[in-house]
Amino acid sequence: MHFYITGDTHGNFNRIEEFCSENDTTKEDVMIILGDAGINYWLDNTDRQLKNDLSSLDITLFCVHGNHEARPWEAGDYEEVMWNDGLVYMEEAYPNILFAKDGEIYDFNGKSVMPIGGAGTINKDYRISHGLQWFALEQPDDTIKEFVEQQLEKSDWKIDIILSHTVPIKAEPTWAFKPRKEPITVDKGTEEWLQKIYDRLAFTEWYAGHYHVETESMGIRIMFENIDEICMEK
Repeated sequence: MHFYITGDTHGNFNRIEEFCSENDTTKEDVMIILGDAGINYWLDNTDRQLKNDLSSLDITLFCVHGNHEARPWEAGDYEEVMWNDGLVYMEEAYPNILFAKDGEIYDFNGKSVMPIGGAGTINKDYRISHGLQWFALEQPDDTIKEFVEQQLEKSDWKIDIILSHTVPIKAEPTWAFKPRKEPITVDKGTEEWLQKIYDRLAFTEWYAGHYHVETESMGIRIMFENIDEICMEK
């Protein structure tokens, strides 16, 4: 089983389709998407058509929760199933499209892997007032945070790999922030909470998406369109 990883896709899977074709992947292989997959975005037939298309991909998608998408329980007939020693959200009709459960600890070729998704959206009020999609459950709530911290306690605050959407606040690539015409407002609660986790956690690798750049900060690799392999078998 091979584990590959990439950043936000926002509903465009061309690069993943090309990658699968070029690398002869199968549904036994996994492509990790670091949030904002764009699969549960419109909450109508547009999403179902995309899922139908993705079901023919020769790979299994493992999607971390972003901020521009609904939670699985808001979006369809998902159930929690065991997969690689942790619970994932899956629709029976699309068994190769999996959504990570924040705080679960998965076994990827012997590595402990924890997803911690979500983020605050820039200019939430602007999006709402202009009829753009916004999801009230975009950030981890207190229940999710408590579960994540309980899981970290059980693992003695040691995890091989963290998969997040955003990053601890001190690791933000502020140089990549684009100027906007409207006043910028964003809730940084998730970034501040992740900073507290970062300060306590012993980890080997940490990957994040969200910022649409390729860079590294404080030992955290922020990814966008590149695709790499992780958790290679020894």
